[in-house]
Amino acid sequence: MKSINDDSNWTMVIRSRSGWFDIDLSELWRYRDLILLFVRRDFVAYYKQTVLGPLWFLLQPLFSTIVFTVIFSNIAHIPTDGLPPFLFYMSGTVAWTYFASCMTQTSNTFITNAGIFGKVYFPRLVVPVAIVISNLIAFAIQFGFFLAFLFYFYLNGSTIQPNLWILLTPLLLVQMAALGLGMGILISSMTTKYRDLTLTLGFGVQLWMYATPIVYPLSQIPAQWQWLFALNPMTAIIETFRYAFLGSGAIQSWVLGVSVAMTILILATGIVLFSRVEKTFMDTI
Repeated sequence: MKSINDDSNWTMVIRSRSGWFDIDLSELWRYRDLILLFVRRDFVAYYKQTVLGPLWFLLQPLFSTIVFTVIFSNIAHIPTDGLPPFLFYMSGTVAWTYFASCMTQTSNTFITNAGIFGKVYFPRLVVPVAIVISNLIAFAIQFGFFLAFLFYFYLNGSTIQPNLWILLTPLLLVQMAALGLGMGILISSMTTKYRDLTLTLGFGVQLWMYATPIVYPLSQIPAQWQWLFALNPMTAIIETFRYAFLGSGAIQSWVLGVSVAMTILILATGIVLFSRVEKTFMDTI
């Protein structure tokens, strides 16, 4: 007769984990239905009680692009490598918005979900993964908006040259999602003890944006400082995205390599620290 403690009696056994690298990512697949429920919650509930609803997905990048065009192109006269300023700024804004949304929303994972985390068990990574997927839907809407403007400018004879680098768009999306997820859960893990990070996050995101070639082309950075910008993983992503759809930008293999390596490092560090903190965060939050 088998003992009640025999694991073979059960379809699932939940054990505590103590090691830094004791991580079971396969749990995410088993809880995929829960991820879809969280995606629906995040996407539908966010704009449910707003007047304009999903139109905010279009208005946000449009307003940002108009402001950038007026300030940085018409007033500051920052060059855009011969591209129409409106398309130049919108391409950077759409890509940056997806990354920044993933990072800022996942950075509050432990704080905003403390109530449900303390009542029921499920892999805590389910929540940030759901946030990344729900933001992907918003990106798809904004991306379609960008393509509409791209088509309009192309028909009107603008100097834009879409090319085969467009095929890398899915990979760029995966990298942005991984980077946003990694940074978000890394910050979320640290905010359980250091709440100051929550207060400085918005300021940090703004600084990061201006350290990324969104309102200026990378070609405007002196050659001796471009290696420093290459350490920013978003630099290669924005430049590649812009080059693929507009035909202008600086793509170098070593910059892409550094960007991918930094993304993998940040994501791996974030997952390890997140899985470590989730065991004890209820005692400190």
